[in-house]
Amino acid sequence: MSANELMEEAASLLFDHSLFNGHPKFLGYITSSPAPIGMLGDLLSASVNPNLGAWALSPIATEIEMQTVRWLAEMVGYPVDCGGILVSGGNMANFIGFLAARHATAGWSIREEGLRAGGGPLRVYVSAKTHTWIEKAADVFGLGTNSIRWVDVDHEERMIVTDLESKIEMDRAAGDIPFMVVGAAGTVGTGAIDPLDDIADICERTGLWFHVDGAYGALAAMLPEAPAALKSLKRADSVALDPHKWLYSPIEAGCTLVKKPLDLRNAFSFNPEYYNFPSKSADAKINLFEYGMQNSRGFRALKVWLCIRQVGRRGYEQMIADDIALAKLLFDTAQKTPELESVTCNLSITTFRYVPAEASTQTHSPASEYLDEVNRRLLNRIQAEGEAFVSNAIINGVFVLRACFVNFRTKTEDVLALPEIVVRAGRKIVEEMKKESS
Repeated sequence: MSANELMEEAASLLFDHSLFNGHPKFLGYITSSPAPIGMLGDLLSASVNPNLGAWALSPIATEIEMQTVRWLAEMVGYPVDCGGILVSGGNMANFIGFLAARHATAGWSIREEGLRAGGGPLRVYVSAKTHTWIEKAADVFGLGTNSIRWVDVDHEERMIVTDLESKIEMDRAAGDIPFMVVGAAGTVGTGAIDPLDDIADICERTGLWFHVDGAYGALAAMLPEAPAALKSLKRADSVALDPHKWLYSPIEAGCTLVKKPLDLRNAFSFNPEYYNFPSKSADAKINLFEYGMQNSRGFRALKVWLCIRQVGRRGYEQMIADDIALAKLLFDTAQKTPELESVTCNLSITTFRYVPAEASTQTHSPASEYLDEVNRRLLNRIQAEGEAFVSNAIINGVFVLRACFVNFRTKTEDVLALPEIVVRAGRKIVEEMKKESS
């Protein structure tokens, strides 16, 4: 087929059969609307096609990536002399921190001798609401998912630090080897932020690596009115964040920041004889294959670099603040809307649910299976009909609807339209369920 025919066919397929997560009423997942200059950046980077494995293969691209890393660190209040690397997204960004922690805290040559040489199982401590990346990491990197210690959370879904301390002490007494604590800067379900300063204190006392999963929420640290806990990002040994979430970069664009650059090289560097990429001489350049798991690497940084240069820190502060304000508007509007119940509002995530008018006269409790089933069907109906797109969360055992705002195209009128869409669909669901039970 000719290029024209192929492009027409491909465009038709994509335009007719995609989810369109750039739509202003797409509020389902932490997937942002892509910035136009970022799209052009991807086109430009693909045209030049640099390989960011080594500086000699991609001199200006490597320098742009390192400048982007420094800018991202500055934006979230992290030391700008840190090490860092652009990766595909949150899973990979957290994996890099995990592996850097594993090497830096092991008391033996773990890269040469493996896990068994340690004399006891490694343990990692995470909130019960941590994203499933931690299970993938424990599995893929040989620790096994039983190495994870799930720390209890409070009623706001934040890690309980007394439970963290207790679990670390119990494991050490049993001969296990605690090595890492993961704090959440914006959980995927509700946007909760763990008490990062308190966790940092515990890690300093116990000698554990402190990693922050800020894939979603870390970038809110740039706001003057940011939650106080985010100001403690600077105390972390490593931080994961995603420009393709709250910097509106096209997918893929994640980033890992590590306070000591040498910790990245120690965890990942190998220099076989067929690499003519000097890295230890006085004038050596940074070779990014030593900072992560990939050798051949695409130019992810260009789109992030372009976006930052176009709107600047001030522009991002305004857009992120707007998203947070829209989430609060939805929470308040749902609270005032008969048949809706607001549940949580953290950062730019609001959770709520549909409660039929007659629910109070039924024998079902507010957290009943009946309301869960109504809202489960309601979610599927809204997603299928396509007028808006929300997702779900489970909070204290209750199924709720979830709206996440990371979209610079979403406006006030989009938020105000959502309660009407939910109530209208909810009433239909209730009528259908009545007919089923009659």
